[in-house]
Amino acid sequence: MKDLNLKFSPGSPRPQQHSKLKTIWNDMNVALSSKIRLMRSLVMSIFLYACESWTLTADTEKRIQAMEMRCLRKLLGITYRDHISNEEGRNRTRQAIGPHEDLLTTVKRRKLKWYEHVTRSTGLAKTILHGTVQ
Repeated sequence: MKDLNLKFSPGSPRPQQHSKLKTIWNDMNVALSSKIRLMRSLVMSIFLYACESWTLTADTEKRIQAMEMRCLRKLLGITYRDHISNEEGRNRTRQAIGPHEDLLTTVKRRKLKWYEHVTRSTGLAKTILHGTVQ
């Protein structure tokens, strides 16, 4: 879970990339749907790297949802001082791009897909996963 802390912490080692995206996020000439598509392809793909191996605890799930909402609020231009609920932010996102899968659901789906893949195989990963080492 250290990975989750490092990827999107304020002291992230990628300040130049963040500042390049910041100009796009703040640009009013870029459509909201385009910003969301960019976020999902650039930011979320990095975030989801190796998520299949994460242990999902209640705390981890809250942090994943919080990170997603922080990104959406940034794109929508919503600050916490605006007193707009997370649900309203999700509704605005749905209006812009239609129904979509939230980040936590994506993580859970990928974990299940990996489990199914390992279960079908006959290698060491299956043995370790099922705890049948003798």
